[in-house]
Amino acid sequence: MKLLFIGSRLYDDIDWYVRSKGIESVLTESNENAINLDLPDQVFIVPRGMDGPKQVALMQKVDAIVPLIGIDPPLIDVARMKEEVEEEYGIPVIAAGVRAVELTSNKIKTKAFYDEIGVVTPNYQILNSPEELTLDFPVVLKQGEGQGGKDIKVAKSIEDVEEYFTEFDQALCEEFVEGSEISIEVLGFNGEYVALPPIYKGETTIEGTHPLNKVKTGPCMVSGLDNNLVQHTAYKVAKNLASDGIFEMDFMYSAKKDQLYAIEVNTRPNGTRYLTTATCGVNSLCELVDMAIGEFSLSNISDKLKYFYSTEIPIGNYEGPAPNEPVKSFEDNDFVVHGPAGYQRVTARAESKEELEKLVDKLT
Repeated sequence: MKLLFIGSRLYDDIDWYVRSKGIESVLTESNENAINLDLPDQVFIVPRGMDGPKQVALMQKVDAIVPLIGIDPPLIDVARMKEEVEEEYGIPVIAAGVRAVELTSNKIKTKAFYDEIGVVTPNYQILNSPEELTLDFPVVLKQGEGQGGKDIKVAKSIEDVEEYFTEFDQALCEEFVEGSEISIEVLGFNGEYVALPPIYKGETTIEGTHPLNKVKTGPCMVSGLDNNLVQHTAYKVAKNLASDGIFEMDFMYSAKKDQLYAIEVNTRPNGTRYLTTATCGVNSLCELVDMAIGEFSLSNISDKLKYFYSTEIPIGNYEGPAPNEPVKSFEDNDFVVHGPAGYQRVTARAESKEELEKLVDKLT
């Protein structure tokens, strides 16, 4: 079996798994100085865009293509390439299709999609000027496109809104929900979908604290919230998107209103994947490989499910004990270190809260 992987930045997360499956790996990358280029069997440096990967896939006669892209802008090009390559050449591309990407890559379209399928989302309006605002403060101002907290502002007054409009001509404005931030991964392939355990990402703050700066835990344990509701809602969203790959969804739970709100959905690998793997034993990136080689199924997921307490802690530069090889796998580790130097995080797991606390003390 020969697979083409697009993008090298995430490849070290799955190199160990690809090798364990005896897969011949081919990788394309547009940056000749990118990390992890020493890991695959073959590497091709290609221009930006999807034409280069497509040509390599045809030249190398690969059995499937697995894009490993963790940012939004290239996703629509990947989706168009997927539809062309699957239709014209019969090569599976393990990624979301055009419709799913178009609905999820623009927050305004995502809101309309939630309304259409009957999923509750915070009240919102599209502002073309501060004077149009009808929601009560505080409100959250966003742009239609962007990720990682980019161009998001919590506005507490009309002056804050006016300041936002000195930079932007339009804003998605939604009510500020005071409550718990939750993330969940859904895996989908050939019409089958499975929602993995929800992850707790901390409480919302007026200051708009970035999730990377919060301590996160799994599984999600928020008083009053039924995790089955989170999983059911996430499943409903993925089912209506009707596409393949990884769906990462963000929710808010308001204990005050006892209401779960859908915030956004991404059709790409996400930042909580280490916590999900630590919590339940299912690695979403490895599942992309299983989709490509015909080994993905709901029964296989069920067989892999485990139950741990886990946490992810921002640590800057990790200086604790070294993990076992492979360092990005929980197969032989109870912790994984990830992220660039200066912004590293440790994700750890244990079979009880007490054991997890002891492990965290040892690592930090």
